[in-house]
Amino acid sequence: MASKPRSSEPRSSDPLRPDDHVDAEVTGTDVTGTDVTQPRLGPAGYIRFFWRQLTSMRTALLLLLLLALAAVPGSLVPQTTSDPNGVIQFQQRDPETYRVLDALGLFSTFSTPWFSAIYLLLFVSLVGCIVPRTKHHWDAMRARPPKTPARLERLVGFVSEPTNVEAGVAIDAAAALLKRQGYRIERYGDSVSAERGYLRETGNLVFHTALVGMLITVGIGGGFGYTGQRVIVQGEPFTNVLSAYDSIVKGRFFTESALEPYSLRLDDFEGHYELDASTGQWHPTDFDASVSTREPGGDWTAGSIKVNSPLTVGGTDVYLLGNGYAPVITVRDPDGVAVFSGAVPFLPLDGNLRSRGVVKVPDGLDQQVALQGFFYPDPVQMSDGTYTSFSPTDHGESLVTLFVYAGDLGLDAGVGVNAYVLDIDGMTQLAGGDSGVAALQLAEGQTVDLPDGLGTIEYEGLRRFVSLDIHHDPTPGWALLFAALILGGLLVSLFVPRRRVWVKAVGGRLEYAGLARGEDPTLEAAVADIARRHRAVLGEADRRMEP
Repeated sequence: MASKPRSSEPRSSDPLRPDDHVDAEVTGTDVTGTDVTQPRLGPAGYIRFFWRQLTSMRTALLLLLLLALAAVPGSLVPQTTSDPNGVIQFQQRDPETYRVLDALGLFSTFSTPWFSAIYLLLFVSLVGCIVPRTKHHWDAMRARPPKTPARLERLVGFVSEPTNVEAGVAIDAAAALLKRQGYRIERYGDSVSAERGYLRETGNLVFHTALVGMLITVGIGGGFGYTGQRVIVQGEPFTNVLSAYDSIVKGRFFTESALEPYSLRLDDFEGHYELDASTGQWHPTDFDASVSTREPGGDWTAGSIKVNSPLTVGGTDVYLLGNGYAPVITVRDPDGVAVFSGAVPFLPLDGNLRSRGVVKVPDGLDQQVALQGFFYPDPVQMSDGTYTSFSPTDHGESLVTLFVYAGDLGLDAGVGVNAYVLDIDGMTQLAGGDSGVAALQLAEGQTVDLPDGLGTIEYEGLRRFVSLDIHHDPTPGWALLFAALILGGLLVSLFVPRRRVWVKAVGGRLEYAGLARGEDPTLEAAVADIARRHRAVLGEADRRMEP
């Protein structure tokens, strides 16, 4: 037991040391009350320290977890890149919450600075982990298996068996057996050292390298890709040019030359529904948009777009997002001259396709006129005089009801205006609501007069429309490759054991033992199996040597 320090000996004032610790005495110097000076890190030292912390596997795993958590808002709220209409509806439904979430950038989660920072830090961390580990793994694979320990009985699965076989013959047989089982072997006198399982670390490196590759792929796909939305009315072709999109979200490196030219036309649309007798509601069972596509120099080719079954054309994937009805509306002036004519998409409000739409007539009449109303594919009049739709199917009795407004449509200010939204501020209501004039009601093929002698409006016919999401990603093949490598590398790193095995001949006995490099619950059984197989090989050799 160490003696207690004398009271004259200088005690340490460092709170991290034991109370009875005594600093070493410095000859010729009074150390009483002298503080210990710790080494200081210079700029290079701090850089080295933070670099080692960033490139540690613990930090990489933490950043991977943070990236997963940061991506959660992208699945909880609509994203501008994939669902711009959903963002608009969210804003209209809950403007207060929208302002908070928009300030945090949650409607464009994957392009926010904080998400990009986590993404880039994870990328740097993984690269910093992979490069030195790859060099270390390469050196380890080229190195000789370690020398045989002097006392194998301290290791896992130790087996000792007597033998009459010459030591050199026994070790040669053991070396051949281990080599057939995939071990790297090295002879050390009357023993053989073997190891295998480097594929485990190889799989680990493949996993992390493929993860880096996936990060690069996602970055390239987001930078050079684009996602656009377009409503296409039956019979009206869409051409893949920038101006033809209703909305488009472009990658950072997008150029208009990335739009491969092609045309797409909606020929027909079929929706299949089933009635739930318990609730009285109709539920869709299948949607099928029959389309035709044409690339430069080619003919129209028939195709089909279904939910979760996109159409691939011109380097893009075309997804079906929604559908509805587009009444063909014609507005004429008092002289009978058509000033507006076309199919107007009415956006669905419920599962029975009760829809709302806007018709804007900026020219040709005495005033700018807007008509806002509802479409009912299967109209039923309620007790209060209003209408609803009994089903989403048109049976030839569809109805359009319209409010009429006159005034400035805001189209001359040079600012983009949503075609499906009407701002009635500053406009005068001429029909419907509190105007004192009944709202216009039009059955298919019917014509009615506009208020104040402005002209007439006719509901000529009915077409279908579809809402399409057109997505271009130049990296799907690479993403699939790296995903497969990630899965394969992970499986290899989890299920391939890393182990070392030794066989030693000493004093007329054969000794077997192993050592696991990590978790290996099967090592003891593997050593016993090697001993059994080795004895069988030596027994076969003895029989061959018998006269």
